[in-house]
Amino acid sequence: MMSECDPTETESGLPVLDTREAAAIPELDTNFHSIGTSKIPFDNNRIGLGLAANPGVAVRISDSRESVLTELETDGSGEEALLLPCLAGGSTSPRGARDKRNRRNRHSSSSDKDTLASPGTNSGDFNHFPEDPEFADFILRAEQAIESGVFPERISQGSSGSYFVKDPKGKIIGVFKPKSEEPYGHLNPKWTKYFHKLCCPCCFGRGCLLPNQGYLSEAAASLVDTKLGLGVVPKTKVVYLASETFHYSAIDRAKSRGKKYALEKVPKVGRRFHRVGLPPKVGSFQLFVEGYREADYWLRCFEAEPLPENIRRQLQSQFERLVVLDYVIRNTDRGNDNWLIKYEKPGEGDESEKDAEWSESSTDSCIKIAAIDNGLAFPFKHPDEWRAYPFHWAWLPQAKVPFSQETRDLVLSRLSDMNFVQDLCEDLYEMFKTDKGFDKTMFERQMSVMRGQVSLILLWYSDCCSCFLFSLVFSGCLLL
Repeated sequence: MMSECDPTETESGLPVLDTREAAAIPELDTNFHSIGTSKIPFDNNRIGLGLAANPGVAVRISDSRESVLTELETDGSGEEALLLPCLAGGSTSPRGARDKRNRRNRHSSSSDKDTLASPGTNSGDFNHFPEDPEFADFILRAEQAIESGVFPERISQGSSGSYFVKDPKGKIIGVFKPKSEEPYGHLNPKWTKYFHKLCCPCCFGRGCLLPNQGYLSEAAASLVDTKLGLGVVPKTKVVYLASETFHYSAIDRAKSRGKKYALEKVPKVGRRFHRVGLPPKVGSFQLFVEGYREADYWLRCFEAEPLPENIRRQLQSQFERLVVLDYVIRNTDRGNDNWLIKYEKPGEGDESEKDAEWSESSTDSCIKIAAIDNGLAFPFKHPDEWRAYPFHWAWLPQAKVPFSQETRDLVLSRLSDMNFVQDLCEDLYEMFKTDKGFDKTMFERQMSVMRGQVSLILLWYSDCCSCFLFSLVFSGCLLL
């Protein structure tokens, strides 16, 4: 072990070059060429800045401020010392500075980008949907709107940070739910869940769900809906977006301001930054549906004024698809406020026909269902008895009607094929594994619950074809 007075060792344990040896090193040409290890120069400028050169890496000596800044940004270790001197502290130990950066990053929203292979300049570098050009066009319009100053608007309802995303003309085109702003995310702008966790920890969260995976659940529900051909979930995918209206930590906002300032004052340095601006957030992006209202509103209207028979059959068919979806993904949060109904009566746009009677034989009438808020699905175990999270649709009049033959043919043709179920699990695996905290063991447990739900539907269809929809709720639990 080196003694404390040994001049060849610093406090951090890194060897330093003796000044007598440094004086013997010949002056190097500015055009840096390959040299041996015995000719590596010692950069005194880095010592003055409280930074140490990486062992075994040659550095260029320069008295130019611009060159020093460029080297700091290229190395990556001096970025926060350059932009946030108040956060860097007075310690000259590189190990201590690195530990401080790691502690800050654990509380920073920039952790969303840790799942990416390489950072970029904007969220458009990560959003690629070649298989779905229509959805890619929506994302492109959203990014163009943010760049032109039309920022997403936070939704006041709910217990998490969710946003209405607009196009350059200000029209709402989607709903974005960042992972970091989920009900129990560390950057949730709604204070209700914070006090919930602080004052009632025994009832905090849902013990059957993995925390902070709501954005994956939203996208996975859309995938299951598409695979089964149900058509009740608006198209939803995982995207990356950055906006000033999102809830960021003070560190991220300070770093963004510092980089913009450096780009303006020293353009050569700014061009070296990996990203200028706020870090993109990962979350679910669901296309906005127009003309829909909460199911609770329309259900009360239908009780007061019953639907014509042909419209009632349309509603029943859509409702059965909602039941199948919720049962397969084991949705733990399906109330009458998080599924929507769109009903268009014939001549609704004509003022003279607003009071006209509904025609049962009209083909212009249309009723559709949209299943939104699917973030509390895909549990890794069945809910406990004391918090069962039942399906609220089980008490509706539509649940007291047997399944139609149309729905049976649609569902059985897919779920009875085990290859189809296995392909569905593999597609979900490809989606879930992109999350930074992905656990393959927990994912297998989630798929066990889903496969059990699929098997119960098949058993129920084969043995109880004439039973009502609500009897699915009492068909028991199964893990496969």
